Amino acid sequence: MNRSEFILATAVILFVAFCLGWFASWLVNRFTRVTQADIGELERMAQSLHEAEETRDQAITYLQQREAEMSNQLSQTEAELRAAMDGLREARREAEELRTYIERKNS
Repeated sequence: MNRSEFILATAVILFVAFCLGWFASWLVNRFTRVTQADIGELERMAQSLHEAEETRDQAITYLQQREAEMSNQLSQTEAELRAAMDGLREARREAEELRTYIERKNS
């Protein structure tokens, strides 16, 4: 094999390697290409996710407001209960005093 045949063989081998590489790149690009349908689907999914996050935020805000209202109502109810219990205690004490007064008057 002389020098020109060696150069020609090397050139052919390099050209074939280049063609195979280009073909492999084309195949990979062809199979991994993102289509418009895929982009549309991704946009719909992103929009759905955004709406779900907004709904979640609204639900959290609503629950926090309800919790504050319920805590306030519970505090008011406990205060009313304490006042009622104090009134009942005072009424029982007065009733006991009246009972002892009536028993003393009757005896």
